[in-house]
Amino acid sequence: MSSRADPAAMLDDINLPLILLAALLATGSPGPATLNIAGTAMTSGRRHALAMASGVSTGSLMWSTAAAFGLGAVMLANAWVFEAMRYFGAGYLIFLAVKSAKSALTPGDLATRGGAYSSVKHAYASGLALHLTNPKAILFFGSLYAVGVPAQASPLTLLTIIGAVAVQSTLVFHGYALLFSSAPAVRVYLRLRRWFEGAFALAFGYAGFRILTARLG
Repeated sequence: MSSRADPAAMLDDINLPLILLAALLATGSPGPATLNIAGTAMTSGRRHALAMASGVSTGSLMWSTAAAFGLGAVMLANAWVFEAMRYFGAGYLIFLAVKSAKSALTPGDLATRGGAYSSVKHAYASGLALHLTNPKAILFFGSLYAVGVPAQASPLTLLTIIGAVAVQSTLVFHGYALLFSSAPAVRVYLRLRRWFEGAFALAFGYAGFRILTARLG
């Protein structure tokens, strides 16, 4: 009789609902990714918002896969790589803060400013860059797999978790895009555009500052 671990038994050893709940709290709570998707939905429309959500989802899948197969630990062990990513991430968030602040200080109706992203490819790339330069993402996924998954988990177990988290994250991010591109949300944005943009500027600036000054080591 084979002494190798049964993949089905390994799946029984993980608490998939708890893992998905943790991932849901991380992806669904307000943060740079969800705020940027919401802002894009209200200013540039549904297509651009869905493209951005796809970019964020792709970044989430990449971090999840990296953490599951140990790349996250390698990155954390090389401080210069992690520090470079941290500065890039903070810089990008501060850029978004400045962009939103300029919009908030500009009087008049900018509701039709579809030029916020020149194309859906641009929106996708922005979402991907936003998530790939967020060091909090690799910390979250690293903790998720370290705590919630047995050290000897089989590739099937890891792929099951990666797939389940990816599907859930995609639904959450795309749900934000659909919700905030709805007619009622856009109407509210039209009335309170400058307040929204000011709030986005503060949120992005605060997130960038926190990443820049956090002690992640």
